[in-house]
Amino acid sequence: MKAILDHVGIAVKDLSAALAFYRDALGLEVEAAEEVTNQRVRAHFVPVGKSKLELLEATAPESAIARYVEKRGPGLHHITLRVDDIDAAVNHLRSRGIRLIDEHPRPGAEGSTIAFIHPSSAHGVLIELKQPSMANQPAIHSPSAISRFTLGELELISLSDGFWRIDGGLMFGIVPKAEWSVVAPADDRNRVTLGMRPLIVRGARIMIIDAGLGRTGDAAFDDVYGVDHRYDLDRALADARLAPEDIDIVLASHLHFDHAGGFTVRDASGRLRPRFPRAQYIVRRGEWEDATHLHSQNRARYQADNYRPLAEAGVLQLVDDDATIMPGVRVKRTGGPSTHHQVVTIESGGKRAAFAADLIPTTGHVTESWIPALDLYPMDTLAAKRAFNEDAVAREVLVFFYHDPSVAAGYIREANGQRRVIPALS
Repeated sequence: MKAILDHVGIAVKDLSAALAFYRDALGLEVEAAEEVTNQRVRAHFVPVGKSKLELLEATAPESAIARYVEKRGPGLHHITLRVDDIDAAVNHLRSRGIRLIDEHPRPGAEGSTIAFIHPSSAHGVLIELKQPSMANQPAIHSPSAISRFTLGELELISLSDGFWRIDGGLMFGIVPKAEWSVVAPADDRNRVTLGMRPLIVRGARIMIIDAGLGRTGDAAFDDVYGVDHRYDLDRALADARLAPEDIDIVLASHLHFDHAGGFTVRDASGRLRPRFPRAQYIVRRGEWEDATHLHSQNRARYQADNYRPLAEAGVLQLVDDDATIMPGVRVKRTGGPSTHHQVVTIESGGKRAAFAADLIPTTGHVTESWIPALDLYPMDTLAAKRAFNEDAVAREVLVFFYHDPSVAAGYIREANGQRRVIPALS
């Protein structure tokens, strides 16, 4: 069983006093609180290097934290060790006669799965085992599969087309596995879990940016990529009270199969047709040319069934330059993942958001040197990411992360030369 330190739990009685020390005196940044209702506790995570402190505040007199503080006073409560497979870890410990508080893993904070080891087996220390949500796919049937945000006069709805897996080395490039596995633990096939999060922009018209993987893969494809479509785009649209017929504009950040697979669907006769029947599909002309003139380095990322039917149906609109697509929504070419990859900026009411697409696919990729090996032009990625990050920090941009399995959107913060993401609450 392999385990690394995830965080240290600290029970607090007076949260304001605790914040005065950790946040104000030490200058640490405290993340937004998270209610863990089944434990009657409110958790405040405080990042410190590659680990965190967890300030635990009781929300009810009968909670374990309230009883702990009443009996022992505030202070160190537990340490948490992160594991790749919590079921295997629990079974391993049980086979060695280790006493467990939780015989079966249960839900914890941050979408994780947890189990506690009894202090009598750990020399007086309460130890929590934690499998993060990136290793243990989030509760995909929960309402959090979609997230709603208000930006001035616009409504932004982050959807989900489920999850898939890809080799961790491809996803993190030159970054050593010892570093990337801390934020994205790999499975036994060295694959990390990715989300697919199309974004609805709802104003005078309704736009969807990208559309997930769709259902174009066969059983072999689904096995290779670990596709999990128990919750998919159709379900997400329904949860957002939308139907494909409601969409006016479909905007492509680029045409890789995990972004454009949901652009088309097969009808009852097996023929491919546009998934959104009333929409105009907007694609950058250079990206269309690349996707329809493949070469050895890019052909694995494109599937013609995702986009050629759009031209045949007469719903394809090509744009040549950075342009405003609808009021408040503009595209900007970045290059990097593909020559004509673009991000989408959204502005309304003096506020700004951005759909980062594959420029910053997950929150872990906010570090500028963390660039996927899949990017055809990594130096373009580096330059574009640097400019994007500087703008996002300076202008308080709400950034949407297409491939992050746990965080739909957040704000990029910088401290001591390091950048990280503070998840946004919908």
